[in-house]
Amino acid sequence: MPLTALALVLTGALIHALWNIAAKKAGGDARFAFFCAVVMFFFWSPLCIWLGWHVIPTWTWKEWTAIALSGFVHWLYFICLLTGYRKSDLTVVYPVARGSGPMLSSGVAVVVFGEQLSAFGVLGIAGVVFGVFLVAGGPSLLSAAHDPTKRQRIKTGIFWGALTGALIACYTILDAWTVKVLAVSPILFDYWCNILRMPYSAVPVLRDIPEAKRLWKLQWKHAAIVGIFSPIGYVLVLYAAKIAPVSHVAPAREVSMLFAALIGGQLLGESDRGLRILGACCIAAGVMALALG
Repeated sequence: MPLTALALVLTGALIHALWNIAAKKAGGDARFAFFCAVVMFFFWSPLCIWLGWHVIPTWTWKEWTAIALSGFVHWLYFICLLTGYRKSDLTVVYPVARGSGPMLSSGVAVVVFGEQLSAFGVLGIAGVVFGVFLVAGGPSLLSAAHDPTKRQRIKTGIFWGALTGALIACYTILDAWTVKVLAVSPILFDYWCNILRMPYSAVPVLRDIPEAKRLWKLQWKHAAIVGIFSPIGYVLVLYAAKIAPVSHVAPAREVSMLFAALIGGQLLGESDRGLRILGACCIAAGVMALALG
């Protein structure tokens, strides 16, 4: 992987971990997804109008179809992620989601884009998988836990994390194809994905507007963090995908696990931080192997 692409991925990973911590602290549901979308729209519109004024009229049905599909998948992903955060710990849901998604997308990238993984790259993927196992609970997952409530919370986190990971794999391949093959600007692509998912993300808000107003007053600061910074993190990854193999970029993003384990576990006061940090280090080592391979 080129050093430029690696730098983009690592910066995006740090931003990704930070905005996920904000989303976890918000404790929001589908309405929080709409709040974030609104912030994204108003904050990023001036830049995207300037960049897309002469470009967007040249798009065909292929570009708009890809954007619409990606917007819907990203919305489903965010809803599943928020659900997992409400029902379990960030240091379970986040690593499982971020670890399982790239494993799937790397395999698909080999088929779709004709990419190849070296033996060192395969070893890197194994490191990521083992790291996810440790972060999600390690050996305790293989035996009966003494605390049934804790075990159920971990299982719930794994379920929602894995479901989120599958959606990550879907949008990773779709988005990489859009910026690589259709040559759509990553900035404009992410912006219009947000716009096209706003109508159906608004449905939960319209069902109970007074409650939505109450939640907005409680969650607007966290929504601002997610709405402003999450596009930056993902656009950096899309630019990396334009100059490096997707089968390397996707797993390399998972160094965000290390940031989340170190920062999020401390800020949120979650348990088993030592084991989860060890798992995050395994993930980071696997990422480096992928970058070198």
